[in-house]
Amino acid sequence: SIGITVFPDDPDEQTDLDGLIRQADMAMYHSKEAGRDTHSFYNAELNASATERHMLETSLRHAFERGEFHLVYQPKANLSDGAITGVEALIRWRRPDLPPIGPDKFIPILEETGLIVPVGGWVLREACRQVVAWDAQGLPPVNLAVNLSARQFRQADLIEQIAATLRESGLAASRLEIELTESTLIEDTEMVTRIMASLGALGVAVAIDDF
Repeated sequence: SIGITVFPDDPDEQTDLDGLIRQADMAMYHSKEAGRDTHSFYNAELNASATERHMLETSLRHAFERGEFHLVYQPKANLSDGAITGVEALIRWRRPDLPPIGPDKFIPILEETGLIVPVGGWVLREACRQVVAWDAQGLPPVNLAVNLSARQFRQADLIEQIAATLRESGLAASRLEIELTESTLIEDTEMVTRIMASLGALGVAVAIDDF
């Protein structure tokens, strides 16, 4: 993945050596996002995109501690009779006095910065707590699906975390389904096989998402 910047692309623009390196770096990351094994030239649009990303990353680092994340629950229905059989927990970011931003924008940043690990742990705990709270209200029992990123899947203590969350919330393991993307499954087949076997032994279901 190659990033290229041209000097002087704009004779009026004052760019020092560090600035040129930053520009080439932006172009290189754009090449990686485009699928790797390619090259990109730096331009003003890349700079604007990088500036926006930096602002989002800075905001995300404080969003968790400020309690700006919340969950919505997408219902799963039985096609034969329309009955709701489960829900999928989806994270949303509510920024005070700012327009909402889609998960397609902020989740990749959470993954790249490693913030997805603490945030993902909160999602699992909060979703399990909510389902148990619905049970206490007398609502019909539903199963819960939670997405797990590749970064979370590689945690050494993943199984222990899930087991502890189920124990603390009181949710039965048989009512939890972990959703994984196909790309996660092909990263390290030996590790994936071991973790999926451990999830099965725990009683947790596994589903493949976005394949």
